[in-house]
Amino acid sequence: MGNEGESTSLRDNPVLADDIETAACAVAHGHAPAPATDRTLVAAFASPVASYLLHFASDAGFRAVLVEPDLARAGAEWARPHLVTGEFGDFLDDNTDVVVTDHHRPELGVVLRDALASKARWVGILGNPRHPGPHLQALAALGVPDEEIARVHRPVGLNIGSRTPPEIAIATLAGLIAERNGRPGGFEF
Repeated sequence: MGNEGESTSLRDNPVLADDIETAACAVAHGHAPAPATDRTLVAAFASPVASYLLHFASDAGFRAVLVEPDLARAGAEWARPHLVTGEFGDFLDDNTDVVVTDHHRPELGVVLRDALASKARWVGILGNPRHPGPHLQALAALGVPDEEIARVHRPVGLNIGSRTPPEIAIATLAGLIAERNGRPGGFEF
């Protein structure tokens, strides 16, 4: 149901739409397992938001990965159920979303540069849209071209007025799911 072609075919074929709705309903009611997914969500930097984001992402069917360049910051509590690594590996593919969860870290530019150089489907960074993003200067200083810098989404997530780490994680994950499924988010259907 994520791309325009599917939406058009559903409108044109009510039987197919009913089948998909019935299958989704069965999953929602616990009568059928959720379909397998190959989606990965990478949270960069161990932070309170990353903790909630990875937890919720795991529940939503994502493979949850923490990338923390300073592994000492990722204590034992991060090891389960997430993969924890010090750098991006070859697991970043076109089914991977990367969310940088701390814009105050000195490694910010390098982490974003490496995420942009990967095959990741989507790269974003948390931050208040009323303030200039520190990633802009950090990436420019590393020689990242403007068109690559422009690929970094900021702000991320749905505008629900989130303030706390769990709320920010929910808004971020909801925004990623809406974007991936070609939906506007919010209350528009």
